[in-house]
Amino acid sequence: MSHIGKQPITIENGVELIIDERDVVVKGPKGELSWTLPKGIGIELADGVATIVLKKDNKNLMKFYGLSRSLVFNMVHGVSKGFDKKLEMKGVGYRARIDGRSLVLNVGYSHPVKIDPPEGITLQVEEGGIIVVSGINKQLVGDTASKIRSVRKPEPYKGKGIKYVGEVVRRKAGKAAKSA
Repeated sequence: MSHIGKQPITIENGVELIIDERDVVVKGPKGELSWTLPKGIGIELADGVATIVLKKDNKNLMKFYGLSRSLVFNMVHGVSKGFDKKLEMKGVGYRARIDGRSLVLNVGYSHPVKIDPPEGITLQVEEGGIIVVSGINKQLVGDTASKIRSVRKPEPYKGKGIKYVGEVVRRKAGKAAKSA
């Protein structure tokens, strides 16, 4: 049995969890998210605590038990506090700016790269080449950050490129180090 699926989900003040058979809707101060539970999995709400329950004991449902708990927890957390990912740029002449809603990156190509964020995602550029991707949907925030990082992944020789804040780029020795 899943250890994650058994854990209760605490519903914070200002967050409303609406359950309609298999449909789960979470409303909070930052917005609203909805999701449909897999067949055979339910959710119970009592005294501000939600728990995921298995309606029938099936080995195939165990795959979705912990997943369902994590997704509902991320929905509750997203509508109350939100999620954000930070990326940093390293490289001579690498710049980022916001143009309307879009992010424009100058990262060594012959042309600027324009990235339009999906609905519900906000992009900011901070001092020092830090790009902040924020929103209420954790998966969408991660996907957008990954899309930005894939424009110019960090290379292993000089460490130039776009990487997550806190990511360690494993560096390689160049040609000059081999002959010594």
